[in-house]
Amino acid sequence: MMATIDNPYNNIEWVLAEMLNQPKLLQKATEELDNVVGKERLVQESNIPKLNYIKACIREGFRLHPIVDFNIPHVSMEDTIVSNYFIPKGSHILIRRQGIGQNPKVWKDPLKFKPERHLKNDGSNLTLIDPNLETFTFSTGKRSCPALTLGSTMTIMLFARLVHGFTWTAPPNEHIIDLCECVGDTSKAKPLVALGKPRLSAEVYHKLDQKKNI
Repeated sequence: MMATIDNPYNNIEWVLAEMLNQPKLLQKATEELDNVVGKERLVQESNIPKLNYIKACIREGFRLHPIVDFNIPHVSMEDTIVSNYFIPKGSHILIRRQGIGQNPKVWKDPLKFKPERHLKNDGSNLTLIDPNLETFTFSTGKRSCPALTLGSTMTIMLFARLVHGFTWTAPPNEHIIDLCECVGDTSKAKPLVALGKPRLSAEVYHKLDQKKNI
């Protein structure tokens, strides 16, 4: 349940919160969706390869705000050395996701939400997988997340449809969204409350209702 529901929900809540505090980022994501998808239909899975900025926003959310700070424990099967550290056989290894994602030796301005840092210079297709392990969203190796493709698709589609289908603003009495984490947890301390206004024609949403009734 945590992997399939809480992880995408936690990511999207954080990403929307971060972008509401930086409206230009939200505008850029909306413009990409309008250019790729248009305003006459909803986002489809076939659009995902062209939504690089949307995926960059999601990756940045996972980098800063993973659902669980520590990865599932692994056991060293043999003596090994990693970055000059000797790890004896049988050692239980805990990898801290935020320790990797917010490492100032790897990331410039590590505490700032900057989706552009994930975009490739050649404009090629971006995924939520980081082969360089500069983030540790889905773990890696033989025991990486078995639902990596499904989880990526669910997260991208949910976020893309929320941004494409609605104009989001902070509540009138809350000009800045509180980005504090829970004590001893990486979830948002204060649940996100935002105002969503439909931005597409009524027919687009009506077609979705018709499909649900088929």
